[in-house]
Formats: sequence, C-alpha cells, structure tokens
Amino acid sequence: MAVKPTRRAGAWLATVLALALAAGNVLAAPKPTTRSKEKAAAEAERKALQQKLSNLKSDIGKTESAKEDAADELAESEGAISTANRALRDLHEEQLLTNSKLQELAAEHERLSGIVAQQKQQLARLLREQYQAGNEDRIKLLLSGDNPNRINRELQLMAYVSQAQARLLASLRENLALVEKNQAEAQNAKDELEEIAQEQREQKATLEKEKQRRAALLANLSRKLDTQRKEAGRLERDEQRMGALVNRLNKLIEEQARAAAAEKKRKEELAAARAAKAKADAEERARIRAERERIARENKSKPPKQQTPLPEEPKVAKEQAEPRDEGAARPSEVALAPAAPDGAFASLKGRMRTPVSGTVAAKFGSKRGGAAWKGVFIQAAEGAEVRAVAQGRVVFAEWLRGFGNLIIVDHGSQYMSIYGNNQSLLKQAGDVVKGGDVIAAAGNTGGNEESGLYFELRHQGRAFDPAGWVKF
Repeated sequence: MAVKPTRRAGAWLATVLALALAAGNVLAAPKPTTRSKEKAAAEAERKALQQKLSNLKSDIGKTESAKEDAADELAESEGAISTANRALRDLHEEQLLTNSKLQELAAEHERLSGIVAQQKQQLARLLREQYQAGNEDRIKLLLSGDNPNRINRELQLMAYVSQAQARLLASLRENLALVEKNQAEAQNAKDELEEIAQEQREQKATLEKEKQRRAALLANLSRKLDTQRKEAGRLERDEQRMGALVNRLNKLIEEQARAAAAEKKRKEELAAARAAKAKADAEERARIRAERERIARENKSKPPKQQTPLPEEPKVAKEQAEPRDEGAARPSEVALAPAAPDGAFASLKGRMRTPVSGTVAAKFGSKRGGAAWKGVFIQAAEGAEVRAVAQGRVVFAEWLRGFGNLIIVDHGSQYMSIYGNNQSLLKQAGDVVKGGDVIAAAGNTGGNEESGLYFELRHQGRAFDPAGWVKF
C-alpha cells in the first residue's frame, strides 16, 4: 500500500522548490558598476588640484602673447593625444585586472555549484526517506510498549537526524546565497569589461583623429617652426617660463606642507583634548560607582527608609563627526606634498638609471642656438617608455610652451626631475611614483624636430648637471 506524503514532507519539498527557484533567479536590471563609482570619486578628488595647476600655468603665460609661438597651435592636439594614450594604457591595465578577477569568480562559481548540487542530492535523499517513512515513527515507538531505554535511544537518534537535516538546510541556504553573490559579482565584472571595451573604442577613435589633425598642423607650420627654433630669444623665454613654473611649484609645495603640518598639529591637539575628557569622564564614573557602593554598605546596617536618589551616571555621547575648521587644510590642498623623505633623493646620487633608453644628443651647458642647455636631450624612439629616476610625487603633468607634454616629479628637499617633449603623459598631478615607474612616452611635442626626451634636474629651482647623478 502506498504511503501518503505527510505535511512535514510537503513542507520540506516546498522549501527545496523555493530554494531552487531562488538559485535560478535572473539577476535584476544592471546597476552602476563598482568601477564607475570609483572612477567618479577619483575624478572628483583630482578636480581641485588640476584647476590649481591650470591656473598656475595660465599665470606664467600672462606676460606672453597667445599667438607668439607657432607651436602653440599644436598644444590642444598634442595634449589630446597624450590624454588618449594615457587612457588607453589605464584601460588596458584595468582590463587585465578585471579579466583576472572574472577567472577567479568563475572558478569560485564552479566550486560553489558543485557543493550546492551535492547538498541538494543529500537533501533529496533525506526527503525521500522522510516521505516513505511518514511522520508516525515517534508515535508508534512510544505506543509500542518496548523497553523504555530502547525507546529513549531511538528518540535521541531521531532528534540527531532532524538536527542534521536542519544543519544541511541552513548550509544549503548559505551556499545558495554565496552562489547568488558570486553571480552578481561576475555580472558586475562583465559589465565593467564592456565599459572598458567601449571606452577603448572611443579613445582609439579620438587618438586617430588627433594624430591626423597634428600631422596636418605640422605640415602647415613646419617652416615657421624651423625659424622659431633658431631664435635665441625664444629659447631664453622657454627657460624663463620653466624657471617660473618650478619656482611657483616649490612655493606651492611649501605652503601646502605648512598647511599639512598645521592640520596634523590641530588633529593631535583635538585627540589630546578628547583623551583628557575621556579620562576625566572615567574618573567621574569611578567616583560615582564608589559613592553608590558606600551608600549601599551604609543602608545594610540602617532600618529601611526612603533613599535619596543618587546622581545619574553621565552618559557618554556618541562621538560626533569632527567639525570642519574653515582654516584647516583639505586633502586636495596637500596633494602636492612630497612623497619621499628628506635626503632620499640626494642619497641616490650617481646611482640613478637613465630615464629613457636612447642616445644623449645634447649635454648640460652645451650651446643651443645661442643659448645653453639647462638639461640633456636624449634621442629615443617615439613611444619609448620614460621612467621616473627616483621616488616622488607628480606635481605637474600638462602641455607647456617650448616643452610640449611636460611632467615634473617632486622628490622632496626641493629636488625635482623634469621630463619634456613627451608624446604621452601616463601619470597625472598628485600621483605617487617609485623609481623606475613608467610615467610618460617619448616623442617630439612642443615643436621639437627629433623624437626623444628633454630631461632636467633642479634643486631649489636651479638646474644642475644631471651627469653626476644619473648613469646615462
């Protein structure tokens, strides 16, 4: 005779069906990816710093005519090419990281799916047994008149089985939730890859368009540029412009270092005041507890009477958000602070590697159209990797008349390294770099005839010969 399914078995079957439906649910409509949110936050943080540096560059050029140099016509195009190349490099790195994450998620999904399948089989087997046995075992056992000790053992065994079933069901629910979370993360990673691919397509199209535009401009300006390159006055103005930029950057860094020190001191004083208040509060609470204990001891030896209420224990309020002092420094205002300790750069004298692989075509102090070189020019293939010579922080990464796409790294102690005429700038102002990090790609921007890198070292704003510091 077939055994009818019990209510308990039916409930278990309903639970399993609900869990299976939950595991197979289609994910909700696409949401903004984690990458999109992080990217928006990073761009917002950079905005104030970029604006400050743009204003700085604008102030330096106020004394000069905007149409004075033919190379200025290339500024917008060369800057756009640099931005597109940097974006493509960043997107490629993001793509590699996201692909790696997606592979890890796929492996984890496979592992979780195997566990869930095994647990479903176990649960199905238990439900089959429950269905076949019905729900009358306990009653039959109690009414059987058998040995009470045996009945007790059987009931305990049944309880253990029920507990095992409950644990299995809880574990299955947990693993199904992990599977759903894994699927959501995998979908997010796929959405990020699609975002990256779309941005890569857009950046490549922009890059090709700007390269064509720059080629047309160079063809039209070639004779005018050749004439201007030979003017000693222009070279002197370029040097003055560079000197003014470095001096202003040094001043800005000093101001921000003082602001950072003041902010640190303010926070230390605030922390000390809070610690003192916490200590005073703790002492007051201890005094109140001691007073309560004394009164309690006295009350034990006295007849009962209406007690005078004790002072309430002071409540410790939740720490409020620290108020913003209008005079305090904001993160964007200290972003140019050096990322290297004092003395670190000087200790590397004579041991720094060349910033780009190539041939030194012009040395420090050699003649340059009636003027003298304040740095060295290293001939290198277009697109060759330019590396930071030491640890520091990027404090300038924009196009500058006479130097094209220019990047300046502050190494602390008023030491700076300067990299000009780059095809692309791969770092932005505020980025921390280590010695050997790729920061740019060599080129011939700024109206330079040959492809390569213009390199300077400066201390306290003055250029000095890098030959004794860098192994060219």
